[in-house]
Amino acid sequence: MTDAPRQPVTAPVTQDVMTLPRKQAEGARPNLIGMTREAMRDALIAMGTPERQAKMRVNQVWQWLYHWGVRDFAQMTNLAKEFRAKLAETFVIELPEVVTRQVSEDGTRKYLVRINGGHEVEVVYIPEEGRGTLCVSSQVGCTLTCSFCHTGTQKLVRNLTSAEIVGQVMLARDDLGEWPEKGAPNDPTGRLLSNIVLMGMGEPLYNFENVRDAMKIVMDGEGIALGRRRITLSTSGVVPKIARTAREIGCLLAVSFHATTDEVRDALVPINKRWNIATLLDALRDYPKVSNSERITFEYVMLDGVNDSDEDARRLVGLLEGIPAKVNLIPFNEWPGAPYRRSSNNRIRAFATILMQAGYASPIRTPRGEDIMAACGQLKSATERERKSRARIEAEAGL
Repeated sequence: MTDAPRQPVTAPVTQDVMTLPRKQAEGARPNLIGMTREAMRDALIAMGTPERQAKMRVNQVWQWLYHWGVRDFAQMTNLAKEFRAKLAETFVIELPEVVTRQVSEDGTRKYLVRINGGHEVEVVYIPEEGRGTLCVSSQVGCTLTCSFCHTGTQKLVRNLTSAEIVGQVMLARDDLGEWPEKGAPNDPTGRLLSNIVLMGMGEPLYNFENVRDAMKIVMDGEGIALGRRRITLSTSGVVPKIARTAREIGCLLAVSFHATTDEVRDALVPINKRWNIATLLDALRDYPKVSNSERITFEYVMLDGVNDSDEDARRLVGLLEGIPAKVNLIPFNEWPGAPYRRSSNNRIRAFATILMQAGYASPIRTPRGEDIMAACGQLKSATERERKSRARIEAEAGL
């Protein structure tokens, strides 16, 4: 293990995300994957479907796509042949491409997934006793430059579309063999993929609309049918979008907190320079009530000599007062060139004890998939490490 500084490394304040506009190639057929019900209805009407039939047709196509996992219009047998042919002429059903699939010694699976423009993101499936969690990416790269996170060392390329986000879920279900057999009930209990966490590459709230639409598709009871309490969105603290998340998605919320003073959090999570701890906590207080969720999860990576003292633990207790909260303590997952060390097990346990004595659940996360660089904070696609020029990104986006 290399020597590491005992104090946080300063990092530049994050910049606003600029989403590059993406032009559809002339003559290209739109992708049905990623369309909301409303968008699909409009698209079917534009194709020539009578308005009085549109709702029924959306229901039929929706179930084929998201309940049965069908990718071939010819297999949608409750639709007339003429209608299926018209669908095939008008639309495509396309998912991102799995480039590589790695399996850890502990059963964790990491997928390198290629999306439009040749860019790549990473997706991680984590099997646990009684559940299986898929860690989904929302951006290619990240704009936040959190100094402890490997993903944050990769520059932002672009936001993922709703199709590319929900497509990650569908690809994982493909790999797990989890689309139901014909006639099977749509029951999420006992599934291999039972939970989703938006904790992969990127900041989900800097891609709010696409994340929202993708999660609406995932939560829809006629398709993948994962309830909102099976979905956790993790944010570093994009304050203006927190209330919208409660109203428009209503999923569970996790906050990448990681520090108890603005000085330390400014260095670890530079977005804090824009919305500091007090501002963030004020925005979080109403979230459980508006979203009807029990509590907010605060994620706290344990860095040796940086944020792991008893004093930090006691400050954290004070900051969380009045907020229904759980604190996930995350042993730092090291990566090549990382500027920090993982706190000792004894230090982490002492920190947890102070939180538990104050009444806060404070589980210590077991690192998963470290041998394949799939653990929290380690995601960074090898291809995107070779950073592309802006001109090349724009060319690939069809600008």
